[in-house]
Amino acid sequence: MIHAFRGRSGTHQVLFVLAGAVVLTLLVAEGLNTGFAPTAAATTVTGGLCVAALFVPAARFLPVAGCAVAASLALSVAELQLAQRPENSPGLTELCALLLVIARTVRLHSLLRITALAPPAGVASLLLLFRVPGTEYEPVKTIGVPAVLFGIVMMIGLGLYLRLADTLRDRDRRAAEQAARQTERLEHARELHDFVAHHVTAIVAQAKAARYVTSAGEALAPADLDRVFAGIEEAGSQAMESMRGMVSVLRAPKEPATTRPGGDLTRVRGLVESFSAAGRPARLTLDPRLAERSLPPEIGTTVHRLVQESLTNVRKYTDPTAQVTVDIRLRADDPGRLDVLVTDDGRVAGGTVFRPRGGTPGRPPAGRRDADSGRQPTSGRQRGGSGGSGGYGLIGLAERIEAIGGHFTAGPRHGQPGWEVSAEIPLPPSPQGNCP
Repeated sequence: MIHAFRGRSGTHQVLFVLAGAVVLTLLVAEGLNTGFAPTAAATTVTGGLCVAALFVPAARFLPVAGCAVAASLALSVAELQLAQRPENSPGLTELCALLLVIARTVRLHSLLRITALAPPAGVASLLLLFRVPGTEYEPVKTIGVPAVLFGIVMMIGLGLYLRLADTLRDRDRRAAEQAARQTERLEHARELHDFVAHHVTAIVAQAKAARYVTSAGEALAPADLDRVFAGIEEAGSQAMESMRGMVSVLRAPKEPATTRPGGDLTRVRGLVESFSAAGRPARLTLDPRLAERSLPPEIGTTVHRLVQESLTNVRKYTDPTAQVTVDIRLRADDPGRLDVLVTDDGRVAGGTVFRPRGGTPGRPPAGRRDADSGRQPTSGRQRGGSGGSGGYGLIGLAERIEAIGGHFTAGPRHGQPGWEVSAEIPLPPSPQGNCP
């Protein structure tokens, strides 16, 4: 209770102190109204216990409330034996506190505990009215008892209402926690796909190339064999580094992963260069204005992921001679928007032609062109997926880009053979305005 008080603002602390002073003054005044020092002290103590039961932590409520109700009952029984009783107020502050104890009991506890505490508190509330002289019993029975009974019913209703409100709030909190955990799981799934699948795909592609050559009856030259194994070794090392980064994120979520790209696009250039070094022709066009502009980390990461996923899909689904172009530039008419485009010329491995479902080759169906449009190759596997089930890579990209207010498309190129992945991403204003 003291810790909660210290956690309040200065204004709230002052208001609580003033309210406590007022309640204490009322308790002392009602005690002095008895005109007898022992009953004055007892009235102040029992009233203070009943008020304290309203503010103690929930874990300590039952023992404090039980002591308060027992003390109130004992004092009421004792005063019934005395000739000198309070003429003006039998202890209305204590009475209000006892009624609120009933409400808090109904709010916090099970039916068994409610049955054990609420009825005694109700009896204590009724019996408290009879601390007055016997000449006042008639108005007490006529007015006081019905009023207290009505108050007990109202407090039970208030407790049930607060109990329902707590239940709904707890349900909403649990739902929010589950949604947050699901979002975190999806984020980790995207990280694993983006980091690991990219490198593992490179390993698989190079191993397949070596097997293809040897299965044709040709022996790889030592230099070529060394280059293949060097590429596999490098991709494996990068996959291990990415896995370590993900493990560090899972163990210490507050610490940034060392494998996450920053706000610049230098790592995109490294992606394209490593892709080309593996024997795949790729060209990067990077707007020179971006060299002078620092991008927010989430935008730099998103661009990196888009290029990484696109190159991974090109490596998985196209012929090694497919031409790839990566174009990242600010719009000429709106430097506040970044356009990212990754295209290939459509030379698909094994001669498979990718067709949009319900459309014609080279032209996507009407409407949005993204991972949910249902495109798939004639072989039955969707291009852009992470495996036979397909689609997770592009779905993850769409989620990332839409989360920062951008627009994402993926599908066959319009009027030309091949495939394209594009994104339109809004940029925050630079210190000089919209111009970089």
